[in-house]
Amino acid sequence: MRRALAASLPRPALYLAAAALVLLLAAPFMVDRYTLSILILILYAAYLGQAWNVMMGFAGLLSIGHALYVGLGAYTAAALFVHFGIPPLLGLFPGIALAAAAGALIGWLGFRFRIAGVYFALLTIAFAEVARIGFDHIDWLGGSGGLFIPVAAEKRLDLLDLRGGIEMYYYLILALAAAALLLSAVLLRSRLGYYWLALREDEEAARSLGINLFRARIAAVLISAAMTALAGTFNAFYNSNLFPEHIFSIGSSIDIILAPIVGGLGTLMGPIVGAFILAPLGELLLSLTAALGLDLPGLELVIHGLLLVVIIRALPGGLWPWLKHRFGFAASASGGPS
Repeated sequence: MRRALAASLPRPALYLAAAALVLLLAAPFMVDRYTLSILILILYAAYLGQAWNVMMGFAGLLSIGHALYVGLGAYTAAALFVHFGIPPLLGLFPGIALAAAAGALIGWLGFRFRIAGVYFALLTIAFAEVARIGFDHIDWLGGSGGLFIPVAAEKRLDLLDLRGGIEMYYYLILALAAAALLLSAVLLRSRLGYYWLALREDEEAARSLGINLFRARIAAVLISAAMTALAGTFNAFYNSNLFPEHIFSIGSSIDIILAPIVGGLGTLMGPIVGAFILAPLGELLLSLTAALGLDLPGLELVIHGLLLVVIIRALPGGLWPWLKHRFGFAASASGGPS
């Protein structure tokens, strides 16, 4: 995996990433709990951005319903823990399997009946909305009142049950974000990754080369859904509560896609760069409106929308490609997006 990442990223970017990793590893010893919680939000957004990037950035499949996979992973692991005492590190596997099955169903319907582009995006939204309405009426899962996960009575470090202080959650999401980056690098340099790039750029040319487009696309959906479901398990136990109106909402799906679009769609570092801009911006806006005593619901979405419009107009490729050229990060010799 390290070789794949080294080949996919220019050397200056690797040095910068290594320095950033050292700072991130030392963060719990250098910052307060509030700042650490912001870093958790950033890394969570970066991880989800990488998961979505596999579908849209690599394979060109537009999904605006990824909250479905977050919710399935979250609710499955949480329900198994609350009702049966199954530890989340075991419960996450059924959640991943359920999310992958849902992704396979969506993909089969879309690709079997040649539903593409914005119509495929509408299909993903429809499934997420059906799940939101359905989970809202399942009393066993808390319904609209929410599913609450018992908090440990005493502070202890238990990775199996995901119990521990904020530092444990921080290092956990840091490990997940790093693993997602490495996995994305490996996928990009694999045969499957080249298939994705080929069908993203020119579907007819890819078909003429003998690439099985159906299998390649289904693989992208399955991998992306499984990665996203894993983030859902983290979300559930970090926040200790789940509400269908929030976890399955289209707003949550939009939050997932913003970081890679702003940072650079189809690049490895794009979701990370975008997350480090958008997550702190959201918290800054919340703090600013609270300090001024303003009640402006939706202001964060408006600001994010304006920022997205500006970046798309000024930097269509996103921030990371511009930063890469601006600071002399030469493209890797092996080619491929970085």
